[in-house]
Amino acid sequence: MSKEVIRLLEEHQFTTEVEQIQSISGGSINDAYYVLTRDGEYFVKTNKGVPSHFFRVEAKGLEEIEASETIKVPHVHYYNEPEKQETGVLILDWVKGQKAPHTDEELGHNLAEMHRTYHTHFGYGEDTFIGELPQPNGWFDSWVTYYRDRRLYPQYKIALERGRMTGTRKKRMEQLLDQLDRWIPDSPRPSLLHGDLWGGNWIVGPGGAPYLIDPSILYGDHLFEMAFTELFGGFSHTFYRAYAEVFPLPDYYNDVKPLYQLYYLLVHLNLFGEGYGGSVDRILLKYV
Repeated sequence: MSKEVIRLLEEHQFTTEVEQIQSISGGSINDAYYVLTRDGEYFVKTNKGVPSHFFRVEAKGLEEIEASETIKVPHVHYYNEPEKQETGVLILDWVKGQKAPHTDEELGHNLAEMHRTYHTHFGYGEDTFIGELPQPNGWFDSWVTYYRDRRLYPQYKIALERGRMTGTRKKRMEQLLDQLDRWIPDSPRPSLLHGDLWGGNWIVGPGGAPYLIDPSILYGDHLFEMAFTELFGGFSHTFYRAYAEVFPLPDYYNDVKPLYQLYYLLVHLNLFGEGYGGSVDRILLKYV
């Protein structure tokens, strides 16, 4: 595969001075590599047979977060839009560092500032991905409509197709979709969101600075993002305290948190199976 990576780099005229390539484990979807060249160190992702916009939307998400000037991300050097069965490639800065005493506080402050970067509408201008699953998008005036029609309903439909949305679960999910406006605010300010912010999607760079990676961006209620950070861990008390210093969480946060976590649990139900079914059922039972 190293020869394939070199071929891709040369084909796209990125560099021909490759000195070292090392395969990196940990990615469940893409092949990943550390690449050392005369120009510097780079992180390279490849994937064969992905949709043409697969790496484009990740690259554009990184660039949009970078443009907000609030929190660090790896700089995008190159991405392609492969034809069917061609290999897609994304080339980023290599980021590595050691956690420092200020890292968690800086992560909280900077993420809160990112969430104070606003749009006029909810959603995003093109479809994205969460893991290998497509995420339909578009621009909406209503957060409830966007969250129902572009987040919950598509995962509900996938679960139906995969036989994971039946019986009482199906009935309650349909009732919740019909009544979502009872609990979800319709017009929060549309914040810039990472979209897939669990503990594995932030890393530490030089000087202990936190960096966000692997975004699936959208503009929406910042509580949607914060709810996901609490679902699988990876964030400290210091992080939440620092976040609240910049962007306080409202009193109703705990009321909507399970509804926002439901989306990500549905994603995991569809990707990994019934092990997440009980958590989905508990949230449905809480509301309907």
